[in-house]
Amino acid sequence: MAETGANDPGRATVFGEIKRFARTSGAVGGIAARVAGARIFGLTTDRAAHAEDLKTILGGLKGPLMKVAQFLATVPDALPAEYAKEFAELQANAPPMGPAFLRRRMASELGPDWRARFARFEEEAAAAASLGQVHRAWLADGTALACKLQYPDMASTVEADLRQLRLAMAVYHRMDNAIDHEEIYKELAERLREELDYRREAAQMRLYGAMLADSGTVHVPVPVAALSTGRLLSMSWLEGRGMAAWLATDPPQAARNLVAEALFRAWYVPFYRYGVIHGDPHLGNYQVAPGNGLNLLDFGAIRVFAPKFVRGVIDLYQAVRDADAGRARRAYEAWGFAGLSDEKLAVLNEWARFLYEPLLEDRVRPIQESYDPQFGRAVAEKVHAGLQRTGGVKPPREFVLMDRSAIGLGSVFLRLGAELNWYRLFHELIADFDEGRLAARQEAALAAAGVPKAA
Repeated sequence: MAETGANDPGRATVFGEIKRFARTSGAVGGIAARVAGARIFGLTTDRAAHAEDLKTILGGLKGPLMKVAQFLATVPDALPAEYAKEFAELQANAPPMGPAFLRRRMASELGPDWRARFARFEEEAAAAASLGQVHRAWLADGTALACKLQYPDMASTVEADLRQLRLAMAVYHRMDNAIDHEEIYKELAERLREELDYRREAAQMRLYGAMLADSGTVHVPVPVAALSTGRLLSMSWLEGRGMAAWLATDPPQAARNLVAEALFRAWYVPFYRYGVIHGDPHLGNYQVAPGNGLNLLDFGAIRVFAPKFVRGVIDLYQAVRDADAGRARRAYEAWGFAGLSDEKLAVLNEWARFLYEPLLEDRVRPIQESYDPQFGRAVAEKVHAGLQRTGGVKPPREFVLMDRSAIGLGSVFLRLGAELNWYRLFHELIADFDEGRLAARQEAALAAAGVPKAA
């Protein structure tokens, strides 16, 4: 049986977008209008209830709008606090599609004899996410595979969801102008569209395998090109336990520290040595491997940065450490921030001090020494108020994923309860930093893996 619109892809895309728009516009537009009404006309509204309703709708829809909600939940001030709280619970764990869907989709990707390509293929999904679901399979030689199969009509789904995202952001910006969301939207839109291309993700997986080959504690799946397409990604199966389930066993502090150190290296080695980040840091994308190593999963949201951007990250750290306002300004300008008054610069530096604070002292410590779980949000709200007072800021698009990733990663370290010498781990990586060497390593690694540079 052919998928809907198979004989007319353009028609399928258009009708897919219309259907998706109809299902989401009432939720996004209606809630946004009620929130705006509360702000403009003084009407009473329950934003927490609206956020919970929208979370339920997004979870049921499975698609990228749910993924965007997860993303925005970790970008400070991109959403009201009530929305961020509910959306943070969306961990891309929607119920999987059934066997009939699976058979049609596999036949469309590998042909009608697709089963003959495997010694065994489990029809029940091992995991389900926002853009696709994962099935376990085995080759004739006993090799275990994870086969990630994209849901149908995802291209039209992405476009419909991005329309809703733009609407929601526009309404919120009229309520609150502390942050101009235009570049945030552009970055989200480009990264989401890239995530639909599983050939690109396979290349990014190869890139991470090469960058972390010498880590010893970080494991990356190996893609199987002969069993992969633009919408099917087959890769080696990694044995491990989901991090949330592992934490539920209350592991000892030493084990927590080992996992946290592996995670630190998994994220920061690629960034400071190659200018690349894994832009989707949440518990669902990590497994604890035997021996307290780390399995790194999901390579759809990868960002490649120019060497000067990485230099700016180090410069800002040194500016915060030395209370050097001039160096901080140069770092922000290197990233693309423009028109920063002294007052606005001071507000941005409050956020920078929050992010860099664990790296400033040469001692073992938790990632956050305040035991208040709302401490980070309190800092974000103070910075938000400062940006409102000083006329707002337009973050450059390169900054968006970096900031989001740093917050998401910090949240995972907080959940782990890790106690490490973050200062020493960081300084080991930046001690011999050189833009030229990073550029050469980056170019060679991207070419070998077949990864195109981001815009």
